Amino acid sequence: MHSWLANQSATRDVLDEFGLSTKHRLGQNFLVDDTVIGRILDLAELDPSDVVLEVGPGIGTLTVAMLPRAGAVCAVEADRQLEPVLAETCAQDSERLNLVMGDALRVIPDGLPLEPGKFVSNLPYQVAATLILKVFSEVPSVRRAVVMVQAEVADRICAAPGSKTYGAYTAKLALLGRVTGRFEVGPGSFNPPPHVNSAVVRIDRAPLEGVPSSTPAVIDAAFAQRRKTIRNSMASSGYEKAVLDAAFAACGIAPSVRAETLSPGDFVRLAAALEGAAAGEGGAGA
Repeated sequence: MHSWLANQSATRDVLDEFGLSTKHRLGQNFLVDDTVIGRILDLAELDPSDVVLEVGPGIGTLTVAMLPRAGAVCAVEADRQLEPVLAETCAQDSERLNLVMGDALRVIPDGLPLEPGKFVSNLPYQVAATLILKVFSEVPSVRRAVVMVQAEVADRICAAPGSKTYGAYTAKLALLGRVTGRFEVGPGSFNPPPHVNSAVVRIDRAPLEGVPSSTPAVIDAAFAQRRKTIRNSMASSGYEKAVLDAAFAACGIAPSVRAETLSPGDFVRLAAALEGAAAGEGGAGA
């Protein structure tokens, strides 16, 4: 057994003991499948030197499985009613638990008491995509993420250029990391069962080289009107057409293509070319 909480009866007992019903406003669907916990641990490959960041520990179902395997777990929980619950469920390895009460989007990165190397979480679905990109962008110490997300978000994370699910989010995340694992999780693994399918993805930090700081903004502009050509989409976002044309010529990207056909590396080359073209125009452009 990986987590003594990862079953229906233990989860119900803890919720009943503390008089808690699940709060849908916080996206709380508690994991009650110990096999899923085991597969998450396999992907995370925790060892005693690891400091783990967990967002949304809930009642501690995944936390209690990680604590004996990691050096420390820094868990960020928004629901203050869960603080006494976690104190009880994680009592056995409490010296390894650093619990931070608050909104993870505000706490990360400056409010973290430790520097995490891994990010392992059953994430609150409404903020999952934002959090993953934020952690990879703003917490450089994190080398690996193993995160449970809505299957639709996992599709966006894993999408290849040219596919319908490939978009600005996919390309921005791919500047920083690459997907190295995925498995599906059905609604029956949760209490209560969510109305969506879930998936666990592993992302290892693998930054592309020579990425100009303007690249995420270039990606956003390219996808701003994804049915338009990349030239027209970027022009409508404020880029000078003369600068765009010079940049497309310099990096060998056809102005008539659509953004979803370009790889993350193409956006890096385009961002560099735009900086060069803007400098050549005397600073014109975005």
